[in-house]
Amino acid sequence: MSDHEQQLAPGRGKVLEALVRAERKVFTRPAPKSAKAQVKFLLTRAKGSTKALAERLGVSHRTVERYRAGKLTTPQKRLQAALVGETESEWQPQVRAQAREQAATSGGMMVHVVAYFGFTASGSSDDGRIRHITTPISPTYAQQILQLQASDATEEELHPIVAQAVTESYFTEWGTRAQGLRADSPTSSR
Repeated sequence: MSDHEQQLAPGRGKVLEALVRAERKVFTRPAPKSAKAQVKFLLTRAKGSTKALAERLGVSHRTVERYRAGKLTTPQKRLQAALVGETESEWQPQVRAQAREQAATSGGMMVHVVAYFGFTASGSSDDGRIRHITTPISPTYAQQILQLQASDATEEELHPIVAQAVTESYFTEWGTRAQGLRADSPTSSR
């Protein structure tokens, strides 16, 4: 992950970061890149209030005015991350809503997980190890994951549902094999 992506979601876990990245991929137009364009866009969302935007960004309203006028062009890292994060969180809400609706009702999601998987059968080739798995998950699970994200769920709250979705899709192939197999999400002691 790039420094830029880490700044966008400080303190967020891997599942939440992946959802944000996936959401950005549905944009039909690129979000504004320059600080001036980002400030102008965010001001339209803040109904022109420099004070409200300044509070969201953690700067003075005069700083917002300077960026809007083009007197300042290169924000410091913290402000740049805030501008990018706020812009992308407000960018193309209808496109994001349509993509969520499709995932939750008909399309499901394609997920890629890197996790420790293993089985308890001794001497098996399925001894625990890190595995990369890419698999589609059903709209039912996609809907649950998106609802949890919308309700500001924590990473720990998302893990069990993602584990169930991957188990059903990849390991049991929607109940056609490996009956009784279950996936446990990571515990805090690891």
